[in-house]
Amino acid sequence: MGKVFSVAQVNAYVRGLFDDDLILSEIKIKGELSNVKYHSSGHIYFTLKDSKAAISAMMFEREALALDFTLKEGQLVVVTGRVSVYERDGRYQIYARSITREGAGLLYEKYEKLKKELSEMGMFDGMYKKPIPPFVQKLGVVTAPTGAAVRDIINIAKRRNPYLDILLYPAKVQGDGAAESIVTGIETLDKRDCDVIIIGRGGGSIEDLWAFNEEIVARAIFNAETPIISGTGHETDTTIADWVADLRAPTPSAAAELAVFDYRAFENSISDFSDSLTEKINQKISGYKAYLREMEQKLNRFSPVNAIGFQKEKLNNYENRLNNAINRRLENDKQRIADIEDLTGRSIDLKLNGYKQRLSNISALLEGVSPARTLSRGYSFVENAKGKPLKSVKDVRKGSHIQVYLRDGKVYADVSKTEKRDDY
Repeated sequence: MGKVFSVAQVNAYVRGLFDDDLILSEIKIKGELSNVKYHSSGHIYFTLKDSKAAISAMMFEREALALDFTLKEGQLVVVTGRVSVYERDGRYQIYARSITREGAGLLYEKYEKLKKELSEMGMFDGMYKKPIPPFVQKLGVVTAPTGAAVRDIINIAKRRNPYLDILLYPAKVQGDGAAESIVTGIETLDKRDCDVIIIGRGGGSIEDLWAFNEEIVARAIFNAETPIISGTGHETDTTIADWVADLRAPTPSAAAELAVFDYRAFENSISDFSDSLTEKINQKISGYKAYLREMEQKLNRFSPVNAIGFQKEKLNNYENRLNNAINRRLENDKQRIADIEDLTGRSIDLKLNGYKQRLSNISALLEGVSPARTLSRGYSFVENAKGKPLKSVKDVRKGSHIQVYLRDGKVYADVSKTEKRDDY
C-alpha cells in the first residue's frame, strides 16, 4: 500500500505546482466581472468569466487602494496577477495585482443597448405610467415560490393590511425559461382583476437578474392593464423591468410597502378625522349658541314691550316723586298753618283758608297734569315709530307708523291723513 497523504498535504503540493509555474505566477486574464463584493476588510472578491468559463478572483486591500475606478457588475477588464490555490478550501483563484478596464462587458452592453432601444420607443415615458391605487384589496405577486423575496412581500403586505387578498404566481426568476415564466405570470394575473401586481426577486449578480432585462418581460409589463411595481434585487440594482414598470421599488420588501396601504394607520387616521370633525362641529355649535344668546339679548334690549315697560316705570317713578313732593309740601304747609293759628288766632284763619284754597288748587292742578291721570280720563300718549313723543302734525305724514298709549295698553296705527289747526 502506498503512502497516504492528508488533504492539507495535497492542497499544499498543488499550490506549490501553481506557484512554480512561470505562466501562472505572472498572468493576464481578460473577462467580465461578476459577483463583485467589497469586504469590510478592504479586500475585493469577484468572479472573472467569459462565455464558456469562470474563475474566482480576489484583490488584497493594498492593491485595491491603487484602483482608479470602482469595480461593477458586467465590466470587461484585464486582471494581472498570479493564479494559486487557497489551501483551506482547495480552490484555485487569481490573486489580482492590477485591473484595467477593457469595456462595458457583454451583458452590460446588451443591457445598455436594449435600454436605449426601449427608451427611444417611449416605453419608459412617464405619460404611460399607470397610477398605483391608494387602497389595494387584491395584490398579485410574480416571483419565486420560495425564498426571502416572497416571504418578505407576503409578511409585509399582511402586516400592513390583514384583510388583503394575495394571488401568487410561482414563477421561475433565474436561468433558462425564467423570462418566459415571468411573462406568463404577468399575463395570468393581469386577467384576475388584481389592483396591482408586484414582480421581483432578491438580489444577485447581473446574470442572476438577467431575466428581468429581457425584452419580452419589458413588453409584458408595458402592455399590462394592471399597474405593476418592480422590486428586483437590492437597492443599487436596476433592471429593464424597473424602467418600464409603473413604479420602481428598491427591494421586494419596499415594493410591498409601496403597494399596500397601512390599514391600521388608515383606521387611526379615520378616528383622528372623526375626533377632529366632532370637535369642530361642537365648536361651531357653541359659537352659534353664543351668537343666538347675543341676538336674544339685543332683541330684549330693543323690544317694544321692554321699551313700554321702561317708560311705564319712568312714569311711575315720576308720579311717586310728585306725590311725595306734594305730601311733603302739604305737611310743611299744615305745620306752618298750625304755627300761624297758634300765633295769630282768628285773623290767621282767613289767610289759612286762602292757603288751603291755594293748596287745593295746586293739588287739583297737579292731579290734572299727572300722566297716569290724563290717560285714565280718556286721553292718550302718542309716539312715532322710533319711540319719540309726537308734539306736532309736522312730525308725521301720511303712511307714518305711530304708537298710541292708552290707560290699559298700546295701539299701533298708520297715519292716513294729517290736518293742521288754523290757530297754530
